Amino acid sequence: MSQLPVNNRLTGQGAAAIYRAFCTYRSRFKDITRRASLRFKNRDWHGVRADAIQRLDLYRDAVDRIEIEIRRLLADDIQHKKVWAFIKTAYSGMLNQNDDWELAETFFNSITRRIFATVGVDAEIEFVNTDFDTPPTPTTSKIYHTPPTPTTAKIYHTFKGRRSTARLIRMILADYPLMASFKDIEYDARQVGAKIEIHLQKIGASGKIDGIDMAQSVFYRGMGAYLVGRIFSGATLVPLAIALLNKTDGIVVDGVLLDTDDVSILFSFTRSYFHVEVDRPYDLIHFLKTILPHKRIAELYISTGFNKHGKTELYRELLDHMTVCYIDRFDISPGQRGMVMIVFNLPNDDLVFKLIRDRFDTPKKTTRREIMAKYDLVYRHDRAGRLVDAQTFEHLKFDTSCFAPQLLAELKQDAGRTVRIGNDYIVVDHAYVERRVTPLDVFLNEADEPQAQKIVVEWGNAIKDLAVSNIFPGDILLKNFGVTRHGRVVFYDYDELCLLTSCRFRKLPPAYEVENEMAAEPWFFVDENDVFPEEFQKFLGLRASLRDVFCEHHNDLFEVSFWQQAQQMIQAGKLPHIYPYARNCRLKRKRRFDSEENRS
Repeated sequence: MSQLPVNNRLTGQGAAAIYRAFCTYRSRFKDITRRASLRFKNRDWHGVRADAIQRLDLYRDAVDRIEIEIRRLLADDIQHKKVWAFIKTAYSGMLNQNDDWELAETFFNSITRRIFATVGVDAEIEFVNTDFDTPPTPTTSKIYHTPPTPTTAKIYHTFKGRRSTARLIRMILADYPLMASFKDIEYDARQVGAKIEIHLQKIGASGKIDGIDMAQSVFYRGMGAYLVGRIFSGATLVPLAIALLNKTDGIVVDGVLLDTDDVSILFSFTRSYFHVEVDRPYDLIHFLKTILPHKRIAELYISTGFNKHGKTELYRELLDHMTVCYIDRFDISPGQRGMVMIVFNLPNDDLVFKLIRDRFDTPKKTTRREIMAKYDLVYRHDRAGRLVDAQTFEHLKFDTSCFAPQLLAELKQDAGRTVRIGNDYIVVDHAYVERRVTPLDVFLNEADEPQAQKIVVEWGNAIKDLAVSNIFPGDILLKNFGVTRHGRVVFYDYDELCLLTSCRFRKLPPAYEVENEMAAEPWFFVDENDVFPEEFQKFLGLRASLRDVFCEHHNDLFEVSFWQQAQQMIQAGKLPHIYPYARNCRLKRKRRFDSEENRS
């Protein structure tokens, strides 16, 4: 390794190479995102899915490419920290006129962490905190409808409430360049307007709309497009999300979301990322934050497709907490002990950390590599509102004082391949970080009977949503599912998860002898991917009253035909639209609507 003085020309070349790589990545990201409107117009749902996967792969590919280039450029100086400190300074200077500087800083961090396998953080060679306390550029993003004025830069279009609610909504709908015509914009505007007026009366607002702010960006995901904004009525701010579908005979408003919880679910950690065209993400994220004040900035970045920077924001939160973690320490999460994962969390936080165990208890036959492949499958798959998104972190460093004694003991005993424990520090080499949910078995034990019955029905709906999206959970056990704060059942245990189309669903063959039927082992050949739905009832783990409710609503889950029909739909290329909002958010349709619209 060479010694000082540092070659300024070399560091400038290094910074420029990384900046070019970032700009190329962002250009490709925007190109794919921009296609969403055309996909929606053409009802090209398979293209939507292909774009989603392609966009997810861009970041890793970009980092791989620049790593090769920067290693070739720096040669023997590749791990010279003083060189990288100068590169970082030069790179930061290049961001002064950059609309997405925060994403660029995260991109730089991805490269240095790849080169150095940085343990914890190193402020000398990475952006632990942003270099810009305020945005370095004025708001000029093309997504904003109204150009900046001399005194203020608007990031949304304001529609004044000087007309009827229906007329106001019609103006909003007509204002978006959706590249396709509405089937009946007048009808939809009246329906949305009526729902808004009823909601305002319900929450005790003045009833008069002073104005509606709408982000010009259209939020595309799956088969839906969403217009997002906020309503002002006196001192009341009401979130607004208008859900659009493109049917064979035109665009229709399918739903209107006016409750914070409903809009929060739309941006849920169990959904795939939106495709939303934006030049300066910072402005859009902070606009969304006014609508969803309880959501982390990190979550909003992640949900809008900037998941790598969302991870950066999460890590910054974690660093802030580590200064006081001796008061609020990590401990083992509630619920049954996992055979594959060690799960722990901070008592007063809504995140959990999951570490792969060194050894798996019988009857688990999987491997560490296979577990990681399952998480990668979930990352790339349509999560259908039922699979919990996980962010992968490497080389996290903590003080030992941040961990409860019983958790420390379990980590020492069962996670030696993942955790390095020193006298006063712990290094976690690989962890998945997810939103915390209440394990389904814990929830049912604590819930009253009406709550439990409602959640049991929701559990069956979750299994069915996973099935039609080509996911089979493997183990349909209570402990592998969780309940969100909004009362939705989600799946989070991925070690047995697989594609539904890889399974062979079979009926149990008849037993010819009583001894065969009572035997502990099958009396017939069972292949690795064979599944026998009629056996699911044995493993539900529900008390009698809840089992009866589950069977009343979801008895078809015990039939081979349900699963085979789901497979046939998938193999025929028929994609489902799983609504990210409740039935009561949907609009009433005219009686003579086509059959496609009446299915839900």
